Amino acid sequence: MRGGTRDLPAPDSDATGTRGDRRLAARWPALAGMALAAIATTVLLVATVDPWLPNTGLFMGGMDLDVYRNGARHVLAGLPLYTEPVIHGLLYTYTPFSTLMFVPVDLLPDEAGQYIWMGFNLVVLVAVVTLCWRILGYRITGRVVGVSALLSLACVFLEPVRTTLFFGQINLVLMLLVLWDTSRGETSRLRGVGVGIAAGIKLTPAYFVLYYLALRQWRAAAVSTITILTTIAVSWAVLPKDSQHYWTATFFDSTRIADEAHAANQSLRGALTRIIGDPAPTWLWLLLAAAVVAVSMWVVARLHRRGEALLAVTVAGFTAAVVSPFSWSHHWVWFVPLLVWTVHRALTNTWWWLGLVALFGVAGSWAYHFPDRLVVGLYLFPASWIPWDVLVNLYVVAYAVVLVGAAVIAVRPPPDRPRPLTLTEGSQPPIGLSVPEPDAATPVR
Repeated sequence: MRGGTRDLPAPDSDATGTRGDRRLAARWPALAGMALAAIATTVLLVATVDPWLPNTGLFMGGMDLDVYRNGARHVLAGLPLYTEPVIHGLLYTYTPFSTLMFVPVDLLPDEAGQYIWMGFNLVVLVAVVTLCWRILGYRITGRVVGVSALLSLACVFLEPVRTTLFFGQINLVLMLLVLWDTSRGETSRLRGVGVGIAAGIKLTPAYFVLYYLALRQWRAAAVSTITILTTIAVSWAVLPKDSQHYWTATFFDSTRIADEAHAANQSLRGALTRIIGDPAPTWLWLLLAAAVVAVSMWVVARLHRRGEALLAVTVAGFTAAVVSPFSWSHHWVWFVPLLVWTVHRALTNTWWWLGLVALFGVAGSWAYHFPDRLVVGLYLFPASWIPWDVLVNLYVVAYAVVLVGAAVIAVRPPPDRPRPLTLTEGSQPPIGLSVPEPDAATPVR
């Protein structure tokens, strides 16, 4: 080691100021552990549910992909998009702009299209994990990409990811757009475009306009808003009748999706409906949702100022799912960046490995065989040792725990900046970190 000593980033210096400074240098035991975890979760994924089991197996889905493709076919053929089912008796619920984005998806071959789309989503998943490391301040190297691939295999066992792949959903793509957008430098002129495009396809990412407002990043909020309005204008020019119907009728009708009490609706409104036993009063849902947004945005702003950029955007992603009127379980793919953040913490504090165990316990693709059917996801299990109100609303409960934990991190006293960690000649850095060369820091723009 040249120069006698070198500084390591302070534990809480995950902000933009140190992006590119860290290098992931997990030693062979840590890498072997990640490889074993990836293998174990892959085996669990296949062993718990036969991948070729009709209607349930991982390779026997693709229903939502069919909806995307047939939505594109409807508009190309001049057929109405929202007044009749598109396929499988399902109604189209996405924006008119989404059908324009799904036209290339319709070009996939009918037989192999599902598997091509699944493979594409796996590549997107690796990109998401890699980008999470980048946001945490790590330099992207071959080792980081390799570790990201291992973690991505493990992430497939997370029920929201598994369900996204099974249905052929687009959640991972939307999350990648949001993470790419929020990871850009605050002076970037493109900051806000990714959020705007994601929201143009599916409305939920529009929540990140509030995220930018909470951070007082007015330019990014404005760019996001302008991009969303542009997607509406473009689709209105190309599909005027469908656009008019969507924004005057379909947009206000959440019952088109499913019954609000459906167990897979892991949103605050769904939880209230299941607890009350009747549809939740709109005023009650709006009041509680506003309170959740206010508290979470305060936590997000505090986290961002502390340098916890990845945790901040993850909390915002979870909150978007919670306050949305209807959030299928596969909308909760934000467990992926939470997993990466937890691994990052565990590399220097072994107690965080318990957090990873808890994460997989709550969000894993655990299967249960009822006499007449098979379900995947702990929130669908029978209430035996966990109260039903907790179990059936598991992701909402998990969000509350994450929000409280994030708030604790946000309000704790900051570390002493004048005293960085140092290494003396011959000493070793903590597992998972190596000391950057003097010229290694390269800010992201």
